[in-house]
Amino acid sequence: MSQYPALRLRRTRAAAWSRRMHAETVLTPADLIWPLFVTEGGEEEPIASLPGVSRWSIKAVAERAKEAAALGIPCVALFPNTPAGLRSDDGREALNPDNLMCRAIRAIKDAVPDLGVLTDVALDPYTSHGHDGIVDAAGYVLNDETSAVLTDQALIQAEAGADIVAPSDMMDGRVGLIRAALEANGHVNVQIMAYAAKYASAFYGPFRDAVGSRGLLKGDKKTYQMDPANAEEALREVALDIAEGADSVMVKPGLPYLDIIVRVKNAFEVPVFAYQVSGEYAMIEAAAAAGAGDREALAMETLMAFKRAGCSGVLTYHAPLAARLMGA
Repeated sequence: MSQYPALRLRRTRAAAWSRRMHAETVLTPADLIWPLFVTEGGEEEPIASLPGVSRWSIKAVAERAKEAAALGIPCVALFPNTPAGLRSDDGREALNPDNLMCRAIRAIKDAVPDLGVLTDVALDPYTSHGHDGIVDAAGYVLNDETSAVLTDQALIQAEAGADIVAPSDMMDGRVGLIRAALEANGHVNVQIMAYAAKYASAFYGPFRDAVGSRGLLKGDKKTYQMDPANAEEALREVALDIAEGADSVMVKPGLPYLDIIVRVKNAFEVPVFAYQVSGEYAMIEAAAAAGAGDREALAMETLMAFKRAGCSGVLTYHAPLAARLMGA
């Protein structure tokens, strides 16, 4: 190998054109998925703990879908803020084919037929206790009973027009059940993006505000979401979801788990997505507001980190900002 001064690594960094030409990782708007919160309320409801993020009415979320398409963002992810009166211990509103989620899917598909729609398959936006499933008398989330409901929920979303169903609950075996139901009912091209390595994280707080579950949650989610101390277990979770029929897998949260993303990509060579979760977004916004960093630079550097780690794409609330910057 050449040595200095015959080899000067700074030569290729000396000009902007050269830096672009030698870039090892490329980020484009096609790498982004924009999470959107849907509400029965007014046109727009700003979320205090997520500066710059709002809940949108069904009409307004269709307009955001048009905005995504115009920016080159290929897919939006939907999360409902179910009215309190429709939440129950068993989350039965999740199975209403005319619920908030299903109506939002149809509105987006009417407005932008070629835009991908990803839907959350979990019961926490629908339960009165804030958990992702059916609980027993002791407050333990029941795996098999929950998985049966999730399967019906995924099928209802697919019938409403969802392109990707994304079970985020972390129940054992639910991917296989959902895949079998989709196949049996003719939805052979509906993708499953499995939240395969979803950790019991402290970074989810603002999201729970957005979907209205923070004040409802009884206890914590540590009996079904993963322990942040574990990495080998994440590989086992991913292996199971792939074997059961997942088309892609997700690691959540994002930046604190870049090592998991790398290991999953290297071990399985499947499409891996990251969710840059609400707490991560809020930290960037808070840093920028405090003058500790440039908002645009912080957002773009973190998104590049996900791509460099091996992600096929990223769910991020900074999607419209990043897409505009890339299109500038």
